[in-house]
Amino acid sequence: MALHKLGKDPESPVNNSPAVSLDPNRFGDLLKHCQRTAVHLEMRDGYMRSDQAFIDWKAGQRLDAATRWPEWFAIVTEARSRGVSVRRARIVSEPVSDYVQFEYEVTEGLNVAAGEDVRWLPRRGATDLALPGNDFWVFDDQLLLVNHFDGDGEWTSPEQTDDQNTVKLCATAFEAVWDRATPHSEYQPI
Repeated sequence: MALHKLGKDPESPVNNSPAVSLDPNRFGDLLKHCQRTAVHLEMRDGYMRSDQAFIDWKAGQRLDAATRWPEWFAIVTEARSRGVSVRRARIVSEPVSDYVQFEYEVTEGLNVAAGEDVRWLPRRGATDLALPGNDFWVFDDQLLLVNHFDGDGEWTSPEQTDDQNTVKLCATAFEAVWDRATPHSEYQPI
């Protein structure tokens, strides 16, 4: 399998969306070249609790998601304007963690407003699904970007592969979650 570790650019902002902590230039390049579909599966109950936006939210500050993450908003909006379908599915434990509540509260103003279609699947509904061990993005069913996090949810590094067996495994897992998940507009975290 050809799995390639991607480097970090210390000059670039690291956090461009809740639970998406990639070099925005690298991720932007991947989404910029995407022609049809970009799908993202998130399976953790907490990410980057050191993120200033999460800290501000916990302190009770109101967040304007599109202003807080303008790079993310621009990247997704541009892809959607080219007709790329951008879908995100989140598997979450219930009752939800404080981080998942944060994600839920910024999803409408960021992900949905930028053009993403977002769904939520309570973890109890995923027991019989075969899922990969890491969060990922699949672009055009051809390229897989795997996200790695440490035990505390801090982003460590991404890897990418075009190995079609691995891409297919992840794309199939995403679709299985998507089929069971509840659209963001109908999901209410407990």
